Amino acid sequence: MDLFEKLLTNRGPLGSHSHYAHGYFTFPKLEGEIAPRMKFRGKEVLTWSLNNYLGLANHPEVRKADAEAAAEWGMAYPMGARIMSGNSNMHEKLESDLAEFVQKPDALLLNFGYQGVVSIIDALVDRHDVIVYDAESHACIIDGVRLHQGKRFVYAHNDMASLEKQLERATRWAENTGGAILVITEGVFGMSGNLGKLKEVVDLKKKFQFRLLVDDAHGFGTMGKTGAGTGEHLGVQDGIDVYFSTFAKSMASIGAFVAADEQVVEYLRYNMRSQIFAKSLPMPLTVGAIKRLELLRTQPELKDKLWEVVNALQTGLRGKGFNIGTTESPVTPVFLNGQIPDATQLTLDLRENYNIFCSIVVYPVVPKDVIMLRLIPTAVHTLDDVKETIDAFEKIAQKLDKGLYSKASVSA
Repeated sequence: MDLFEKLLTNRGPLGSHSHYAHGYFTFPKLEGEIAPRMKFRGKEVLTWSLNNYLGLANHPEVRKADAEAAAEWGMAYPMGARIMSGNSNMHEKLESDLAEFVQKPDALLLNFGYQGVVSIIDALVDRHDVIVYDAESHACIIDGVRLHQGKRFVYAHNDMASLEKQLERATRWAENTGGAILVITEGVFGMSGNLGKLKEVVDLKKKFQFRLLVDDAHGFGTMGKTGAGTGEHLGVQDGIDVYFSTFAKSMASIGAFVAADEQVVEYLRYNMRSQIFAKSLPMPLTVGAIKRLELLRTQPELKDKLWEVVNALQTGLRGKGFNIGTTESPVTPVFLNGQIPDATQLTLDLRENYNIFCSIVVYPVVPKDVIMLRLIPTAVHTLDDVKETIDAFEKIAQKLDKGLYSKASVSA
């Protein structure tokens, strides 16, 4: 078979819906300045789908720092990979500031979060080593694990009995190969909003020999007393051996970092192929990240405001009988019963008649006959936004229960 013929025959689980989904359900265009209210297809919508947790995307100090850095340096500087010609004092300052903020001895700046996680895993383990990872890990972790040439075991989501069983298997395997064990989980799981059981995982170090990598993309800046993340929130930051987060959430930018002991970071600095062979993060993004991190440290009221909105939204939804699962973070899923046709009509109704834009998740990401509406509250949402949304959700839930959406046809 011709390669392209095969691709056109099987377009994949998402691509198979592109003929009607593209531009509306997938690849939609939100226009205007990043804010709770933006334009979608020419009309204003209240949006809950942006990971702008602390509202930094349009914070005046951030906009000023970004603009001044772009004017001073342009988008090209520094040219080349950092290991060759792309290093600068500002890159090293950002690394130092990040390490101090997350309470680790050292940190390494990364160009992208997704690519970073894949490359961290690739650099840390070889074919003799064993990876044990949570079943609901983010796609970047799954892809990193797939590249691993050694053994890997998956444990049931947040199930410590399952983890212990897999660690027993991993220990036996590592003893035969002479390898080591890497456990991978998340601080905040981005779909469900629940927290990784980091304290319980760390406690297992008393019984098993392994190192722990935590992807805390949604916890950095939102969790913990200072915003240092889920490890700080649960009191086990010291037990996390390799801490990762991205700038794409609380920092409202591009880039990422990994933090650990100096020797581990030094090893990664010289062995992470995605950084060794990639152009350095442009100076405006680096300087902008320094400013964003400064605001995380000096303006705790941003996180306080975020949690005021989070608590109002989650308490209000629960009070109206909505199932929001086990979230303990700003991520707010709303689980409804229905099939994909119901989900499409429900989303159309929300966007066209109630002017509310949120992410919709269906099978295979969630089980069949489940519709998940995923809300991301931010520090720049208001309590009026919360009330408007809950009122709309009540109405669409009533329509769903009456079977009205299954009787409609898609039109967008």
